[in-house]
Amino acid sequence: MLRNKTYPFYFTWPTLLLYAVFFVVPGLIGFYYALTDWNSYSDQINFIGLDNFKTLFSSGENYVSYIVNTLKFTVATVVLKTGFGLLFALALNEGIKFKGFHRVMIFMPSIIPMLVVGLIFKSVLNPATGLLNESLRSVGLDFLAQKWLVDVHWAFKSIIGVDTWKGVGYIMIILLAGLQSISRTYYEAAEIDGAGAWQKFRAVTVPLLTPALVVTTVLNLLYGLKVFEAVYVLTNGGPGYATDVLYTAIFKEFSMGRYGVGTALSSLLFLVMTIVGYFVVRLMAREEADH
Repeated sequence: MLRNKTYPFYFTWPTLLLYAVFFVVPGLIGFYYALTDWNSYSDQINFIGLDNFKTLFSSGENYVSYIVNTLKFTVATVVLKTGFGLLFALALNEGIKFKGFHRVMIFMPSIIPMLVVGLIFKSVLNPATGLLNESLRSVGLDFLAQKWLVDVHWAFKSIIGVDTWKGVGYIMIILLAGLQSISRTYYEAAEIDGAGAWQKFRAVTVPLLTPALVVTTVLNLLYGLKVFEAVYVLTNGGPGYATDVLYTAIFKEFSMGRYGVGTALSSLLFLVMTIVGYFVVRLMAREEADH
């Protein structure tokens, strides 16, 4: 019989081995190729050091704007999905009529593939014949009609709006589950102490909902940093490079055969995701511990 102190080891080392084989080793190989001039135009692969990374931050390239767009998209979708998801969860946690129907209707878009959503909204947001502009014109609101996906000032906002519409239901379900796990006893005790609706929300709901908020924030962050389908289907990075993000830039680099630069971008994205994820988890865990 295995002794207790050695028993966990038999589960740990295979897991570490699999992690190393499928994650650490490929990551190191990818980082090595990011330091080379690997491309589709030559059979030779030469070590060039940090030249690919210097290219990413050179003034004549657009890669910095891709990073900024990725971060903007991430922050905006995290705030919007969490905000609207929490509002919907709070509303549908109460005894309103047909709340099951409303839950299904809000959650439904999250199970539709982004490719389908993108194609639908590409038609809806068409500046000339799209349903949105046609509806606005039909009620005399012509001034609100915009070139949603082809105007540099509206394209990125439109992508954020579509992605929020698709994903808010998923966040709502997680937060709704968190709300339903909170015992009514806490609210009854707060009411006895004379707490109003806002006081109960701030002193009871928020602290006890923090674990669910941690989960949704991390999920939103990771999704936002690796966004691809929404941008690719709706605008393909256009107009110009206005809506390009890191993953669309990686896709285009590999499509053009610039594998070394594409791998450098992938390494940079992995680094950003690791750093952001680490600090967010630490911050949210600290907030949870404080409550």
